[in-house]
Amino acid sequence: MTSKDGLNGRTVITGIGVTAPNGLGTEAFWKAVLAGHTGIGPVTRFDASRYAASLAGQIDDFDAAEHLNSRLLPQTDPSTRLALVAADWALTDADVSPDTLPDYDMGVVTSNALGGFDFTHREFDKLWNKGPDFVSVYESFAWFYAVNTGQISIRHKLRGPSAALVGEQAGGLDALGHARRTIRRGTPLVVAGGVDSALDPWGYVSQLAGGRVTTATDPARAYLPFSADASGYVPGEGGAILVAEDEASARERGVQQVYGELAGYAATFDPAPGTGRPPALRRAAEAALADAGLAPGDIDVVFADGAGVPELDAAEAAAISGLFGAGAVPVTAPKALTGRLYSGGGPLDVATALLSIRDGVIPPTPTGAPVPEDYGLDLVQGAPRDQAVRTALVLARGRHGFNSAVVVRA
Repeated sequence: MTSKDGLNGRTVITGIGVTAPNGLGTEAFWKAVLAGHTGIGPVTRFDASRYAASLAGQIDDFDAAEHLNSRLLPQTDPSTRLALVAADWALTDADVSPDTLPDYDMGVVTSNALGGFDFTHREFDKLWNKGPDFVSVYESFAWFYAVNTGQISIRHKLRGPSAALVGEQAGGLDALGHARRTIRRGTPLVVAGGVDSALDPWGYVSQLAGGRVTTATDPARAYLPFSADASGYVPGEGGAILVAEDEASARERGVQQVYGELAGYAATFDPAPGTGRPPALRRAAEAALADAGLAPGDIDVVFADGAGVPELDAAEAAAISGLFGAGAVPVTAPKALTGRLYSGGGPLDVATALLSIRDGVIPPTPTGAPVPEDYGLDLVQGAPRDQAVRTALVLARGRHGFNSAVVVRA
């Protein structure tokens, strides 16, 4: 339904583009997830032998020159190259071209948590060792968190309302929530999601400095969300870009493929340390359900944040079991196959949830490791679980207190 004040109908997802460590392209990624193929392995882009950690979710089979013209390569960080290609694929999947709608009716909302570490590291090295005359002029924007939104907008002539959000791992869900808000304000189509990459020497050590990256060396036993053996997470790169549209507008232009509805969104922020108040993840989930007009019993599966850090896993398990009841809803964290992708993690989970709805199967958490009984979780492990899925709740938490939740449904 369209009103003079905006578009008040359903916001639906009509296109998905995935760049993930275990699969380039939506179907390649989905096949890898269901088969349990991991993208986690030893860092190979530099000598990490003197670092405390040694693993990452690298995208090793991506050659930007195969996808982007030579003009773009000198002015983009790896994270932007991955975002541009994911956006290309999402728009193709949605059958969107610059002529689909007026350019000011199509916007871009992305999240980025890490900036352009690789690009900036390289330019700083030139500055320190050769002098300022050798620093690329593109350093002025290539490192910046908003650059993915800008480059996607320029490349595809999407000149509608646009934004860039920063919320660490929660930011990607915030981007989707803001895209839905933008559509409701009257912009029929928004390209939205998140992509991150910081696996150069400087970016990698910056992630280790946070103190939550595991020092385990076995890729199969390193990132173990909700396991009694959890010791931290493995950082990864990539993410997902989605095409969100007002359903009536999408149908009017002849769209046949709809993955599902972006039905609910909410964000909260944790209380300051020492206040004695509980974390706010559960409130985010409750508010997202309320926004979707659903009750806990309506949710078929939860795609968890799954930090792989014992105290954070315990807090998330308490939020989920407190909201749904112990063991009352299947929970999964397939991100254990990719590593934590920061802003890319939430959108990739949303894409995975939509594919789960499409195919009637819940992908497993690949660890197979024991889950503490007091977590009260029905964690899907080992193999995919065949089950009709009509609704899914996706959770994400960002460092220093960000919480976001998205509900998708058929």
